[in-house]
Amino acid sequence: MSSELTRTVQARLGLNGRDYHYYALDQAPGGTQLARLPKSLKVLTENLLRHGDHGLKEELQAMVDWLKHGHSEREIAFRPVRVLMQDFTGVPAVVDLAAMREAVKRLGGEVEKVNPQSAVDLVIDHSVMVDEFANEQAFATNVDLEMARNGERYAFLRWGQQTFDNFRVVPPGTGICHQVNLEYLGQTVWQQDTGDGTLICPDTLVGTDSHTTMINALGILGWGVGGIEAEAAMLGQPVSMRIPEVVGFKLTGSLREGMTATDLVLTVTEMLRNHGVVGKFVEFYGDGLASLPLADRATIANMAPEYGATCGFFPVDEETLRYLRLTGRAEQQLALVEAYSKAQGLWRNPGDEPVFTDTLALDMGEVEACLAGPKRPQDRVVLSRVPQAFELARGQSVSDSAESRLEGEGGQTAVGCEQAQKGTPFHLDGATHHLRDGAVVIAAITSCTNTSNPSVLMAAGLMARAAVEKGLTRAPWVKSSLAPGSRVVTRYLEAAGMMPALEALGFHLVGYGCTTCIGNSGPLPESIEAAIRKDDLTVASVLSGNRNFEGRIHPLVKTNWLASPPLVVAYALAGNMHVDLTKDALGTDKNGKPVYLKDIWPSQKAVAEAVAKVKTDMFSKEYGEVFDGDERWRAIDVTGSATFDWQDDSTYIRHPPFFSDMAAKPAPVTDIESARVLALLGDSVTTDHISPAGSIKADSPAGKYLQECGIKRKDFNSYGSRRGNHEVMMRGTFANIRIRNLMLDDVEGGETRHYPSGEQLSIYDAAMRYQDEGVPLVVVAGKEYGTGSSRDWAAKGTRLLGVRAVLARSYERIHRSNLIGMGVLPLEFSGDDSMESLGLSGEEQLSIRGLDGLNPGCRLTVAITDGDGKTREIEALCRIDTQDELTYYRHGGILHYVIRNML
Repeated sequence: MSSELTRTVQARLGLNGRDYHYYALDQAPGGTQLARLPKSLKVLTENLLRHGDHGLKEELQAMVDWLKHGHSEREIAFRPVRVLMQDFTGVPAVVDLAAMREAVKRLGGEVEKVNPQSAVDLVIDHSVMVDEFANEQAFATNVDLEMARNGERYAFLRWGQQTFDNFRVVPPGTGICHQVNLEYLGQTVWQQDTGDGTLICPDTLVGTDSHTTMINALGILGWGVGGIEAEAAMLGQPVSMRIPEVVGFKLTGSLREGMTATDLVLTVTEMLRNHGVVGKFVEFYGDGLASLPLADRATIANMAPEYGATCGFFPVDEETLRYLRLTGRAEQQLALVEAYSKAQGLWRNPGDEPVFTDTLALDMGEVEACLAGPKRPQDRVVLSRVPQAFELARGQSVSDSAESRLEGEGGQTAVGCEQAQKGTPFHLDGATHHLRDGAVVIAAITSCTNTSNPSVLMAAGLMARAAVEKGLTRAPWVKSSLAPGSRVVTRYLEAAGMMPALEALGFHLVGYGCTTCIGNSGPLPESIEAAIRKDDLTVASVLSGNRNFEGRIHPLVKTNWLASPPLVVAYALAGNMHVDLTKDALGTDKNGKPVYLKDIWPSQKAVAEAVAKVKTDMFSKEYGEVFDGDERWRAIDVTGSATFDWQDDSTYIRHPPFFSDMAAKPAPVTDIESARVLALLGDSVTTDHISPAGSIKADSPAGKYLQECGIKRKDFNSYGSRRGNHEVMMRGTFANIRIRNLMLDDVEGGETRHYPSGEQLSIYDAAMRYQDEGVPLVVVAGKEYGTGSSRDWAAKGTRLLGVRAVLARSYERIHRSNLIGMGVLPLEFSGDDSMESLGLSGEEQLSIRGLDGLNPGCRLTVAITDGDGKTREIEALCRIDTQDELTYYRHGGILHYVIRNML
């Protein structure tokens, strides 16, 4: 900020008797041309201007040049004003901060220097599980269990809240981090007191959850990063990136009667996945935005990871102001947002047509009712073809979209087929039922995607009311739940009189958190789990979430379907995926007459009237004391100390080994010689496959470890809740029950083959044996390696298992960055090379050479020695993309680099 250029572009803005200053884009060199940039890139350009250094003129020129080509190879540094965390990723981040203080202390530095330099908010929202459901005690029971299971973690977070500067914690039972961010934390325009007065700038952030992108609905640029990268950002390190390509998505028209925001977002997700936007920004524009409520924008922005983009950005306009006002933001803030956005060229005007890299368009009037499934959020299926999609999903891959696989099927239906009709008897609540293939065993209104949206929640409530009036009930084998994104949701559902009907169908409040969408669905009734196992039934979950990867929702549920909240209610009534909701009855009314979906689906007018009951005072009341928590949170007693008092017998919080052998200066980078393959993996391996997530199996390495520590199976909790214990997490890495290591035939789960012995072992046990033998490891994979949530343990666990490099066809952005942040080398096959074309079996040894001359994007030699001793060489692309990433890698990781800077 000290450069001559940054001084000359400072401007003043007077508003309601207050004086603000800002960095004006129109006064920068090339300002006239910069006005044509997509608004998301204008935010990045302002960020460069405000933090200007000696390369600022070249960076600004790179932005001008971007307009000519729609892309740039220029590397820039992005410095967000704040960081958002949830507790699953937040706890290990705070563990790392505590460990960094220990390392700085050991190396003779000042412990207090290890402090967030940016504003950090951590929202505890990922730990509540759906143990109790469909009764009035569900919420209280689940919260009690959450506090009992996580007392040690929460005490640790309370310590962090008291110890670290610029660090706030939103206690459990408040809401989902993204919805709290949307409804309260997000400012759109950030204010910062300086020696010269009040500086204003665009509100920007990075978050430790991939769905941080939801905040882009408010014109706030932000996206998910790994916990490692987020820690560096809050410690003052910039997020290094290339100027992104920006795909413009033009929205016109409006949704037809009966269509929901969920139908819209699943359509958008499919379109953008097919177009290809991985690593790119998506910016929505067009006059259709005028009729698109901000909650609908949030639904679309939320699912940017599902369509593969870095973010899905919406510009600031009148609808932004309306939402800020509704949610209780101060009038002075609203005036500031409008004045600054217009002065800086960030305001959306009718007919705006910025320059984009590429464009797509959608007439919202063409959107159809749909679901996505059974295993990927981009696999959209129109509602009438869900029964066929379910049948095709059984035993088949999902390499192509479910909808495309249905083409040419001639409208054949699976309803009535022998397999659909057979059932397994089970007993529940004194009655005998039959569980069939296709049974919906979980129906969950959950997740940040839809529970921020009053229109779809009110639609669910209205439909429940109509169903109850006609005498319909949910199928008895359905585990139903309602997990809103914030307390405001239940407040407006109650005000609109919707809760009694939802509860009559079993949709009682179970907690405020992510629950089912992240695998915290809790156990099914024992008799139902036994029936599924007995005949290996293919059953389903239907949830209003954003993730439906295999093995994620529940280990016994093989097909998972994303749907709008009202369709979640409909499938709870129908009870089976074989039911065609467009023509089959959901059940019978009190008189024995069939009731169809169209009979209870609410009109847009009825939904609008219900949404009108959402009032500002609901938000003001719920967020008035948002950081205080309930009496249980306030009763947690912690002692204030600069460093944490680690407990050796803790199974939740352990001192991690990342910095134990760290020296004050980094060792030279050396070649990787004679590495063994730990796993040979196919395409679309997600971070859910790699990272420990969901429940802990008793016979898994992590389960065995916990039992050795005296932990009973009922107290295992989830992997997510134990992310502060590296012993659990490294044992759970690559341990997903659905992962397929191609080194083994027809084996699912975290197994591998140890060489040269040829013995089949768990991946953890094999890695420890290799570690004892002094053998480095590599992982070989296909396309889109690391897709999914920004799980830092997918990289941390990889490193602790002894993996030095990953060789894949392509990577998802966040995981590639996380691997570098942990000192793991990401390599990409060149040309047509792949594990298939090279005939790799996993028995080979790989040597990676040329690391002493490492540069971003360079080519490295990989020598492959087969089992018979023959060696061949290939070239691989180094996916260290920037100089900053190279620096982090040379230091052994990004946090090692930060510590050494502090010294």
